[in-house]
Amino acid sequence: MAQRRSARHDLVSETPPTRRSRAEEPRESATRAARRAAGAQPVVAAPSREDAADSVADGATPVRTSRRAANGARVAGTADASPRRASLRQRSFLGTIKALDTLAAAGAVVSVRVMDLDSSEDLLTGDDHLTLPVGGLGVVPLLIEVAAQIESGRLDPRAVIERGSVDPVSVAGVWHRLAAPALAVSDLAVLAAAASDASAANALLARVGLDAVRARMEEIGLEKTALMDGFRDERGPDDAPQVALATTGELTALFAAIVNAHVVSPAVSAQVGEWLNLNQDMALVGAATALDPFAHEDDRHRLLFVNKTGRADGIRAEAGVLAGPRGGAAYALIVCFDDLSIAHRLRAHEAFRALGSDLMEYVY
Repeated sequence: MAQRRSARHDLVSETPPTRRSRAEEPRESATRAARRAAGAQPVVAAPSREDAADSVADGATPVRTSRRAANGARVAGTADASPRRASLRQRSFLGTIKALDTLAAAGAVVSVRVMDLDSSEDLLTGDDHLTLPVGGLGVVPLLIEVAAQIESGRLDPRAVIERGSVDPVSVAGVWHRLAAPALAVSDLAVLAAAASDASAANALLARVGLDAVRARMEEIGLEKTALMDGFRDERGPDDAPQVALATTGELTALFAAIVNAHVVSPAVSAQVGEWLNLNQDMALVGAATALDPFAHEDDRHRLLFVNKTGRADGIRAEAGVLAGPRGGAAYALIVCFDDLSIAHRLRAHEAFRALGSDLMEYVY
């Protein structure tokens, strides 16, 4: 299968040691620190043959905590949480592997990585080095740069941006249907994170600059992630072919670093995490969590879910963090497929939902 068929045999293979990005530098994780503060013993899952990957520590204890971060600490640090189960299904993500095998056999290109949030141990990998289009997931590096400029004082969160300052676009979002002709920077960030609003993202990109976003990605160690262009209703021969490119390897590490307050600064990490926690697209991995798409910031069942999705013709991508009473995991999955019918789309979506079910087994 060349690159495509290789995913069928690499999903649970051992991951050789690689050079760590800044997002994967060893340090004590926020969730382990929370457990120690609560007087609980660290929970360690029993190893299995599928989990022979090297273990590296990840993250840092946040200085600034939001309601989202505090909730995550309560989830991970619950003193009476029962030990993680070490069942074959939980540890080997069999449902996900089966669904991805089906996609690969049908000719799709799949890339996946799942990593334990505490130890950075790889739980599942498959072609996570491939650079693939990710659509709206490119908003995440943009939000990081917006938050960093707000923190440094270069960008006023209350500064108003006119919708007419950028080319009209209706590919996604709601701002182009609202009466308000202008919105504040902070409001645009909420729209871009919660509703994948193309107009809001383009307005923010025009304000902070594409070069600044690219420089920030290099600074935080994203070597294979690229924000190439803004959103467009139609792409011409002179336009970038995709909005953004990324690997599941880097996306997984990035979301783990956001939750563990290691992206730019604790304040920037908390702000980006709060924006992403508003995401309302729960149709892929999030479908398995049974969370309310419109109000899942503080869930009474002790689940923390921070994610971002990307969609385009023949492209489905998602990255995020799911944490529960028994642990947490960062994940990313990209599927590029022939978008010929609704059946092709449903098959791709089923793989994301299978990953969501396996993640729920792992954390809950």
